[in-house]
Amino acid sequence: MTIVWRDVFRHFLQVVAFCCVVAVLTTAIWPRHHYVIQLGYALSIGLIIWLVIEFGRLLVDQRHCHRGIDGQPGWPAGWRGVALTAAGIGAGFLVGEPLGQWLFHGEVAPSAQDNWASLAITVAAGAVASYYFHTRSKAAALQAEIAAAERDATEARLRLLQSQLEPHMLFNTLANLRALIGVDPPAAQRMVDRLNDYLRATLDASRATTHPLSAEFERLRDYLDLMAIRMGPRLAASFDLPEALRDLPVPPLILQPLVENAIRHGLEPQVAGGRIDVRAERVGDTLRLTVADTGAGFDATHVREGRFGMAQVIERVASSTGGRGVVHVQSAPGAGTTVALELPIDQASA
Repeated sequence: MTIVWRDVFRHFLQVVAFCCVVAVLTTAIWPRHHYVIQLGYALSIGLIIWLVIEFGRLLVDQRHCHRGIDGQPGWPAGWRGVALTAAGIGAGFLVGEPLGQWLFHGEVAPSAQDNWASLAITVAAGAVASYYFHTRSKAAALQAEIAAAERDATEARLRLLQSQLEPHMLFNTLANLRALIGVDPPAAQRMVDRLNDYLRATLDASRATTHPLSAEFERLRDYLDLMAIRMGPRLAASFDLPEALRDLPVPPLILQPLVENAIRHGLEPQVAGGRIDVRAERVGDTLRLTVADTGAGFDATHVREGRFGMAQVIERVASSTGGRGVVHVQSAPGAGTTVALELPIDQASA
């Protein structure tokens, strides 16, 4: 398992700080010895305990450890954690004490009573430090579980919203198909063929939580080709997707409901139809996706009323970006509609 040396160094500094505190305590107990000498002994014992525990836990099967963050090893659970702590404390006293004597050339000649006191301090300090790291590991494990649960909940929510959008699009298309069957059977047949191709192309992509922006634009082209069979020259469209933005991940079908609404509520009510322009651009660290139409327009203060797809898009943008995404709507009766989605690129690229 890969060792994160940054974390190891952080633990080392924490142990050194703890040994400084222990040295203050031992200096108060044995004032005849200088603080530097006491600190040297504390470091000799404390670092041995830390080394045994820090690297000994890597030998424990991760199935028996608390869950670490980003796949890193956590603290051993149950009796394994207790046994590792006992091994570290034992090694600290049996190895660290003689090491301190050797480093300071026997400057401190402890009595039998001092040895027992030193053992008690070693056990107490080792247990306190181990408990500290144990609780920190459990807290990190809990945070990791909460983060994983939040990710799962967000993904489930996005899939639910997406599952609502797909039949909505299909029902609208079938309604259009029904209208064509009676007045233009050949056009109805072409629509069935185009719908079959469209559903086949979107089946796999629509089951993912994200797909490339280029795929989103391709699905829009397929959908507008489908609608053009019914509307004919009354429907015109343009797409503007810079090459540098093609691979940015976005939630599937995030733009299609906007295009559906543009046709159903904007262009179809007009005898002459109109135009839909879909554009992607980068503004700083934000991806701005715009769907603009020259349709009938509406009162933007009632954007959620009667427009199922619009409400779902607003909710999906909020869910998929952790609340950092923004939806702007500009419209007025007779003046067309422009809807702009702003998504953080740093999240999309992560």
